[in-house]
Amino acid sequence: MTSQLRVAFMGTPDFSVPILTALVENGHDIAAVYCQPARAAGRGQKKQLSPVHKLALSLDIEVRTPVTLKPEDAQKDFVGLDLDVAVVAAYGLILPAAILMSPKYGCLNVHASLLPRWRGAAPIQRAILAGDAESGVTIMQMDEGLDTGDMLNRAPVPITSDTTSETLHDDLSRLGARLIVETLAGISSASLLPVPQPEAGVTYAPKLAREEGKIDWHKSAAEIDRQIRAFSPWPGAWFEHGGDRFKILSATPARDAGVPGSSGAAGVVLDRLNVVCGQGSLQIKTIQRAGKGPMIVDDFLNGYDLPPGTLLGSIQD
Repeated sequence: MTSQLRVAFMGTPDFSVPILTALVENGHDIAAVYCQPARAAGRGQKKQLSPVHKLALSLDIEVRTPVTLKPEDAQKDFVGLDLDVAVVAAYGLILPAAILMSPKYGCLNVHASLLPRWRGAAPIQRAILAGDAESGVTIMQMDEGLDTGDMLNRAPVPITSDTTSETLHDDLSRLGARLIVETLAGISSASLLPVPQPEAGVTYAPKLAREEGKIDWHKSAAEIDRQIRAFSPWPGAWFEHGGDRFKILSATPARDAGVPGSSGAAGVVLDRLNVVCGQGSLQIKTIQRAGKGPMIVDDFLNGYDLPPGTLLGSIQD
């Protein structure tokens, strides 16, 4: 039987919800939940609670939303919980040394990559963008570095030609929930021992910027396809034409490596929104004009004229 531990959970977005749910369902004593404060969102810019905050309230768990954990009072409040362990999953605040060292088993991070690859803020999107064959989850003993701590558990998830950041996010969230339960059982029974991260293979996953979604048709069709899948749903992969912005929601790289004829310039439209790229061409399948709903390509072309030979905007415009 799994030993029940006294746990503080620290997480904020949708990714964290299955992980907190798994801890509760497996009988752990959740002393408190830490998450980011309510933020203005939507057209009305009304303050909205985070997904983790809403879940904790529904479970009648104490919620704490400090803006920072640097003040001594905030650290004393945390130490006062007398924890066995803190579980951190996409929390969003830096944990000072006093907090990292306070619980009996320290602070464990559920990180959405196979460390040491893709340390940092956006490991899911960077893995798809880079063309990695797999991603995964690492349960890591946190230290004061950026995702540099010793590893306690890890498991892979394949990245296929259909994987988007949204689908990979959900897969890794579910995997993280399973792994953290296994890991807590392992540390409480002393059957799991920390393993230092290898020095080879370290990469970093910087935070996404909106402008990274802009498509450069001089890149290969395969690269642009990865960009579309990596930036779905945010920030989206997009191009501009005729004063309008268009977001590509799904596409398929053409099998041929090149496009014959005089219409081979990057960004030129072929038949049915098959667009010439730096290498190969990209068949757009679903597209969304700014202010409109998503449309399959045939329906879109019935109402918007982008005939063969049209040169679409590129990053060099």
